[in-house]
Amino acid sequence: CQIKEALKVAFISHYHQKRKSGEPFIIHPIEVAILLSTLQMDAETIMAGLLHDTVEDTNLTFNQIENLFGHVVRSIVEGETKVSKLPRLVFHNYADEQAENLRQMFIAMTDDYRIIIVKLADRLHNMRTLQYMKPEKQIKISKETLEIFAPLAHRMGIWQFKSELEDTSFMYLYPQEYKRLNRKLIKYQTKFQNTLEQTQDILQKKLNADRVLQEQTVNVQVYGRTKELYSLFHKMNQKQEYDLDHIIDVVALRVIIEPKRPKYEDNGDGSGSGDGSGSGSGDGGSDWGVWLCYHVLGLVQHLPGFQPVPTKVKDYISFPKPNGYQSLHTALMLNGQTIEVQIRTSAMHKIAEYGMASHWAYKDGKQRQSDPSSTSSSSSNNNNNNSSNNNNSNNN
Repeated sequence: CQIKEALKVAFISHYHQKRKSGEPFIIHPIEVAILLSTLQMDAETIMAGLLHDTVEDTNLTFNQIENLFGHVVRSIVEGETKVSKLPRLVFHNYADEQAENLRQMFIAMTDDYRIIIVKLADRLHNMRTLQYMKPEKQIKISKETLEIFAPLAHRMGIWQFKSELEDTSFMYLYPQEYKRLNRKLIKYQTKFQNTLEQTQDILQKKLNADRVLQEQTVNVQVYGRTKELYSLFHKMNQKQEYDLDHIIDVVALRVIIEPKRPKYEDNGDGSGSGDGSGSGSGDGGSDWGVWLCYHVLGLVQHLPGFQPVPTKVKDYISFPKPNGYQSLHTALMLNGQTIEVQIRTSAMHKIAEYGMASHWAYKDGKQRQSDPSSTSSSSSNNNNNNSSNNNNSNNN
């Protein structure tokens, strides 16, 4: 397997290096590769994640990477190395418009979005180990993360990266506000949890009993969550509203619908044509079963014992966000507590969670179905003479 070979090369290249934490440097590229695998990225991207620091921090060259693993891996590693230098070119106290210019430069410099995804995974693991850096470095890196990398993750639609990057930066940049808001959420936790569990149970039973959903879906699942800390802090400041009871989406339910596919329409590759329940598409059929979302919206707004908030209905299915996000949003009231409800198909959920990364997950999945040997299709020779003489490397 080429991924194992990339791991061997990375291990040998970083053999003598340590991180600020004192642990072997190889831990970092492994963690980056794991993050990329959680996004279900293709093999080339995972190999690039393992090798992303080798050229900058060791004796390995781009040509050697290309000879060992092919042009695509070389291109991603080379692109990630270039964009990693961009924040260093900007003044320490850059203005908001400069941060936006820098985000635009990241995108303009990359003709393959996998480069940015590797960079985001790299930054996320560095943020997870930021406690080993000096306080002034923690502040600088967190500011850079909050103003450049978290918005990039949002723009790419990778929600799980965005929220963790924001919350970790928030913790270092505004420690007192972070602790204060966290205490407030803990104080309300029992109330929020009870509201979530009660609403989730009632809504799940309602959906399970619906005949249309029984006939047209494989599964309909209701999940609950509380809003992320930084997102909540930002919204409270934006609205100048500091009472958690008045923030609409502190607690939210997510309804994920997995529609049935008519057998005669299922081509096994997500490309079936529609019959009125959605057309399917070349990216995995994100519009399949769209009408079921609107059907569920009607059920939610007539949920017994709840008061709907009709002014809070937002249709991101007909009008998707720029990063591809699609969902229906509405809100309910229960005992004075507002609960946001998001409704989407399983295909929409994948895009909502993984954003542009889902494109390569789908593409790689199709490639594996058609050619099981595709993961080892890059290049084959394995040279283990790529040891490094660099013994000290920092976190970022």
